[in-house]
Order: sequence, then structure tokens, then C-alpha cells
Amino acid sequence: MTIQTRRERERAERERLIVTAARDLAEAEGWDAVTTRRLAAEIEYSQPVLYSHFKGKGAIMAAVAVRGCEELAADLRAATGAAEGAHGRLAAVGRAYTDFGRRRPALYDAMFTHLVDLPFATPEAPAPLQEAFGEILRAVEPVVREGDDPGLLTETFWAGLHGLVTLMRSGRLPAGAHDQRLALLIGRFAPRDGAT
Repeated sequence: MTIQTRRERERAERERLIVTAARDLAEAEGWDAVTTRRLAAEIEYSQPVLYSHFKGKGAIMAAVAVRGCEELAADLRAATGAAEGAHGRLAAVGRAYTDFGRRRPALYDAMFTHLVDLPFATPEAPAPLQEAFGEILRAVEPVVREGDDPGLLTETFWAGLHGLVTLMRSGRLPAGAHDQRLALLIGRFAPRDGAT
């Protein structure tokens, strides 16, 4: 192994360590607890080392968001693998998405709530963001009607899922009726009997 290759591998490992520590700290104590000083202490590197990898907390949060989108895409893919029919695939995506947001609140916030320096809904968006959206799009495409824009319909479905997650997590919607709300949303997009 060349010295350059070893350095690149060590650098990638430090970045992974920083991102993992930030995510773990945010999940345990919230994003307000994530500071470069605190992260430096957690991973036992100096703050200048952190800044050699990331411009600041916002860049670290963006890296966490990208990794989170990788996980979300994998969860959505796994959920739809065994699902049958348009309604079944849409329901599987809806359940997997909302479960993800409820199980990983700080990660979800980095991905979809906090302002991060990532391009969304553009060709310049990082591949994991496009893949996560693509998994939702694949579930929505079978219910697209003539004249509908598949991208806009997918964004609308995603917005409904995001609203359910956000309002329930904030206590504005009682968690007990989550399954019923999710069934209503999915039923509007993909009725079980195929009726439009």
C-alpha cells in the first residue's frame, strides 16, 4: 500500500468517525449538543482536525444527512421487496418511511428538518438523496394517472408522509391514530379496489 493510499484511507476513516459521533451525540442529546468542541473531545482529535474535514457543524450535519438518505433508501427498498401490488408497495413505503422518522429522530431532522447545505430536487443532489426519493417514486409510479406529473405526485406523497412524522413527533397529532392516518393517505393515492 502506498503512503498516499494509506493517508486517504485514514482520512476517510476519520470522516466516518466524525459523522458517526455527531449522529450518536445528536440522537442522545439533540443537535444543540453537537459542537465541534464536543465532537473533538468525543473522538479524541483536535478541533483543527475536524475543520480539516468539515467547514463546521452545518457541513457535518449535511454529511450525516447524506448517510441517512443511504439508510432510508435501503429501508425503503427492503420494505417494498415483498410487497405486492400498487397499494401494497405504497403502504410498505409509507410504513418504512414513517417508522424511520420515528426511530431516528435526530437523523431524520438532519435529513429533512434542519437547514443543511445540500441541493435537493436538482440533478446536483448527492446520489443517496436521489436514491431515497427514487424509492418513493418507484412506489408512486404505478398509481400515476394520465396527465399527472410523477415527480410532483411523488413530492406530494412524500410531503404527506413528512407531515405525519413531523406532527406526530412534535405531539401535535396523537400517536395512537398513526396507522389510521397512514392508511387514509395511502388509500387516497392507491385505493385497494383500483377505483380512482
